[in-house]
Amino acid sequence: MQKIFHSIPLFVAGVFLLLTANACIGQTYDVASNSKPVTHEIWDALLKKHVSAKGGVDYQGFILDSIKLNNYLKLLSDNHPNAKGWSRNEQFAYWINAYNAFTVKLVTKHYPVKSIKDIKKGIPFVNTVWDIKFIKIEGATYDLNNIEHSIIRPMFKDPRIHFAVNCASVSCPNLLNEAFTAKRLDEQLDKVARSFLADKSKNKIASASKAQLSKIFSWYKGDFTEKDQALVDFINKYAPLKLDAKAEITYLDYDWNLNEEKKK
Repeated sequence: MQKIFHSIPLFVAGVFLLLTANACIGQTYDVASNSKPVTHEIWDALLKKHVSAKGGVDYQGFILDSIKLNNYLKLLSDNHPNAKGWSRNEQFAYWINAYNAFTVKLVTKHYPVKSIKDIKKGIPFVNTVWDIKFIKIEGATYDLNNIEHSIIRPMFKDPRIHFAVNCASVSCPNLLNEAFTAKRLDEQLDKVARSFLADKSKNKIASASKAQLSKIFSWYKGDFTEKDQALVDFINKYAPLKLDAKAEITYLDYDWNLNEEKKK
């Protein structure tokens, strides 16, 4: 999940985002795979060990456990989800975990960095860090944008995904310190949505009439307002304080510094 533009005029930026995002989503990734659903136990153990309850990530710890991380990534790379042998939730959980695990791998490969954006600067959806094609899964090669915008968003159409995939930055929703699983997926997606909206460092809901929200709700507003649902309606499903229908909403600056657990 990335910030799309910086100083481009708003109208031009909007057109650029629409065209590039649509082009990205228009790609298809049909892989002739006979794989069966995989277990995410290795990833679950790594997350429990190296991610705090508040979402701080011990990237140095992941580096020390690189053999286990690489084993998990190989498991993902050898087993591409398919509709024949995988349920919807098994595919969904796989792609969330894949996005997060490969993001951690990318950061550890270039560690230390102040921000994931320092790994590669460029034009969004063209040549930024999220456009590095380093993810190989059976017969397909992906970048992180492919997974988020060409697979997860269009295939599963669940706005809670924005609180599940982690972009390795302070303002991102926290990296959940457990693997997503098919059996618990709906519960876990509700959990991360509620946790994100309750986190006062990422969303500030001062009263029913006023809120400062994460820019995620601005960048991906269309995902949160499908089927004629107002943004406030979505917020009120998960926020600790309900907003009035005409509440004043502004958006907080996004902190792209690395979401690293601070050593004491």
